[in-house]
Amino acid sequence: MMSPWHLFCMLLLFTRHVFSAEKPEKPLQDIVTWDEYSILVRGERMLFFSGEFHPFRLPSPGLWLDVFQKIRALGYSGVSFYLMWGLLEGEPGHVRTDGVFALDGFFNAASQAGIYLLARPGPYINAEVSGGGFPGWVQRIEGNVRTTDPSFLNATKNYISTIGEIISKAQITNGGPVILFQPENEYSVCEGAPSDEELNFCLEKDYMAAIEQQFRDAGIVVPFVNNDAIVLGDWAPGTGKGAVDIYGFDNYPFGWGNGYASPENWTQITDPLTQYNFSQHQSMSPGTPFSIIEFQGGAPDPWGGTGVDVRAEMVSNIFARVFYKINYGFRVTIFNLYMMLGGTNWGNLGYSSGYTSYDVGAAIIEDRQITRENVCYTNTSALMTTRLQGESTSFYIIRHSNYIVTQPTSYEWQAATSQGNITVPQLGGSLTLHGRDSKFHVTDYDLGGINLIYSTAEIFTWRRHGSKSVLVLYGGEDETHEFVVDSSLGNATAIEGSNVRLGKKGATFVVQWDVIHSRQALHFGEHLDVYLLWRNEAYQYWVIDLPAPEPLGLHASPSRTNSSVIVKAGYLLRNASISENTLHLTGDVNTTSTVELISAPPGCCSDVLYNGNRLQYISNTNGRVSGVVPYIDPKLAIAELESLEWRYFDSLPEVQPTYDDDLWTLCNRTSSNNPRNLTTPTSLYSSDYGYHAGSVLYRGHFTANGEEKYLYLSTQGGYAYGHSVWLNSTYLGSWQGNPAIQNYNQTLRFPQSLQEYDHYVLTILVDNLRLDLNFELNTNIMKSPRGLLDYDLSGHDSKSDVSWKITGNLGGEQYRDHSRGPLNEGSTFVERQGYHLPGALNSTKAGWQTRTPQEGLSAAGVGLFATTFSLDYPQGYDIPTSVVFTNSTAVDENNKSGAFRIQLFVNGWQFGKYINNIGPQTEYPIPEGVLNHHGENYLAITFWALEENGAKLDGIELQSKAVVQKKEHIE
Repeated sequence: MMSPWHLFCMLLLFTRHVFSAEKPEKPLQDIVTWDEYSILVRGERMLFFSGEFHPFRLPSPGLWLDVFQKIRALGYSGVSFYLMWGLLEGEPGHVRTDGVFALDGFFNAASQAGIYLLARPGPYINAEVSGGGFPGWVQRIEGNVRTTDPSFLNATKNYISTIGEIISKAQITNGGPVILFQPENEYSVCEGAPSDEELNFCLEKDYMAAIEQQFRDAGIVVPFVNNDAIVLGDWAPGTGKGAVDIYGFDNYPFGWGNGYASPENWTQITDPLTQYNFSQHQSMSPGTPFSIIEFQGGAPDPWGGTGVDVRAEMVSNIFARVFYKINYGFRVTIFNLYMMLGGTNWGNLGYSSGYTSYDVGAAIIEDRQITRENVCYTNTSALMTTRLQGESTSFYIIRHSNYIVTQPTSYEWQAATSQGNITVPQLGGSLTLHGRDSKFHVTDYDLGGINLIYSTAEIFTWRRHGSKSVLVLYGGEDETHEFVVDSSLGNATAIEGSNVRLGKKGATFVVQWDVIHSRQALHFGEHLDVYLLWRNEAYQYWVIDLPAPEPLGLHASPSRTNSSVIVKAGYLLRNASISENTLHLTGDVNTTSTVELISAPPGCCSDVLYNGNRLQYISNTNGRVSGVVPYIDPKLAIAELESLEWRYFDSLPEVQPTYDDDLWTLCNRTSSNNPRNLTTPTSLYSSDYGYHAGSVLYRGHFTANGEEKYLYLSTQGGYAYGHSVWLNSTYLGSWQGNPAIQNYNQTLRFPQSLQEYDHYVLTILVDNLRLDLNFELNTNIMKSPRGLLDYDLSGHDSKSDVSWKITGNLGGEQYRDHSRGPLNEGSTFVERQGYHLPGALNSTKAGWQTRTPQEGLSAAGVGLFATTFSLDYPQGYDIPTSVVFTNSTAVDENNKSGAFRIQLFVNGWQFGKYINNIGPQTEYPIPEGVLNHHGENYLAITFWALEENGAKLDGIELQSKAVVQKKEHIE
């Protein structure tokens, strides 16, 4: 994505220069208000620049503060978050919000980091989660979802009242961080619309109003926002029943969920200018700020896709510089990037089209690293310029007329300034805009009483401390820039760098500089210092707010003076405070790093402590205190999984003649509320019997008549699912899966004649890869059934000759493992017995064999491989760790690859689904908290071989790609 500090500062300052002080509309409370320009918090205008982060996709509450601090340090003022109804109310009537699902820690971490929150709890969230967030039991309700049908509205009440009350206590009115609230999600698009202008023909105003009223009744008083999936003006203020306070929408120029293999191919992009503009906003919602509730900050990768690194290339810093600035040109002041940290679809919570990782190429990687840098006024028709004009300051967004071009364009800029109209550059040469780039130019920009007459380089930040202002500018590779200030500031002196040219035009200094990799700097008397950076170097600079008295704390406040410091500090700077003429910094380093204080309040600082330790080799040059934070490379002892002792347990005893299924659920429902009409004597849909997550297992009993030749069956499990079938203990065949297919019809012939009057059992294992989304309103797609849809046993005139039983996760909706929630487990024997949980190797000694995953299975079937290992990572380090699978090896004489499916359990948490014949994911990050960095761990994998000759795994290992030092190492 991008390094957003400069964008945050630019836009925050833009709000200060451009917006008037008109009185906002009267809301239900007086802390968060709004008008046509922005929201105001405690009477002060605010740019809500946010990124999406879902607590349920990082089920390790101890890491939430880390994420919030990183987001805040990157320059964001807010976070938008979804909650997943299906995780919290897996059992109807029981909303469980404790353990990893408790929200107090999430709200406290946001407040501690200085992050405001936009709450988006659903009931529908989409979000690429199973059923769009709906619990599986919603499949059984009689009425249509997302409508005023009483059966659906009644189903939502317990969740909304419970979660609404929890969020209400975290509102800013009660001292919490929640300042905005979205009551439904993308309630916009109807199936079968007669035209693009009528995509919303099926919207129910009573439904939207009912959901909103439920949340108001639960105590929500902050402004309501919506996110129109397409810019249609739905629910804008003044549109009647169901209207929200602040209108917003979504936009994804690269699309969403498509398996693009060539992210550099920008012909795939839909130009945002064809989708929305400021005039359109004014016609739809003139009294609210221009708000984009979701804009492209990533894109999910499907089964069989190109991998998350390709998605990251799609939303690179190049994409950000071009397309985010289009939105700034529309004066956006509520701007949320989806995602900021994607996280993990652990425990079957994801949707059927996607695999375990939900990294989506977001700015912060799934393992929490921040190494991704996602981040007519000209004389040529090849460029377009948008001027944002305030009372004195103007911002010019310069971009290519055709954003696809890759060639650079030379140009001159006609700048309208307080000194008159000026053709820039003044000192000769020309300006350059590289292909697939855009820039901010600025005129008459107030630097705390000093006028920056113009600058073609972009402003990273500026601060006024005492009588001196400090300005930081940056430019791209091989660019030439100019800026101009008043010559009355005093003599201009270059103190760093040699690629700076100084001229005088009237009463102004004109500075032209070439961007080089090393920093350049100038003094202008005693009143202004200017630092000139290469764009890539700017990522090492941090602007950190100093703590303010409550209730502000670390929340952004542009009116505060002497309220922050500018520091060059490398990988990550989290917090800063000043006491006794000493600057106290906290942060992380991944290499020995120079820390340099560029600007600070008067009287600070003669000394700098970093994570409680004084900088090494500290010095003071040109008024800048600097020193070194040493990085001590730790001696890591990462367990070698392949050398450990592994145990194996057969997980398909159901095919043995002695197996007893008396306790299984009898499939005896003769009717179903499912939209798919039954084609069997009784329903075989898994959700009709309370099984909504992971695999489902069927046993079909019948008495043979000797005429049976084959079994026909139709199964459905979502994209990339698979199934396997046995007759007694004889393997009949499998469907190995396809990323484009979510249901499959198969005819399996019996290898020999059945004995008349003998009892036989069909065992069918179906992989349920979660429930479908329900994006289109007038559909019930999330009710698409899972499991066995239909069957026919040849030689039998009646399907009733087969009596079916079903099982899934232990307890179904009355699930036993409340700590991990309702979606973590499936139907395999070892999951139902709890052998995936820590302690299983010690408590269940009988039945285990010594065998490794590399030995695998010699025949089709399911087994559990398990081992234990200990970690003793050094204190003071953040060491993201992943489990990595090496692809399969052929096991038969024809060198045919064995197809298999793996579920990865770490200390009982299902943190990976690996399908070797589909992919693409082979690396599974395990967050600390799930993985014990300082003690014993239990690792178990269910291994499902889908071919007659079985399958085996090439390799499995632990990997750590990054070691980040959070504290200075002390011997």
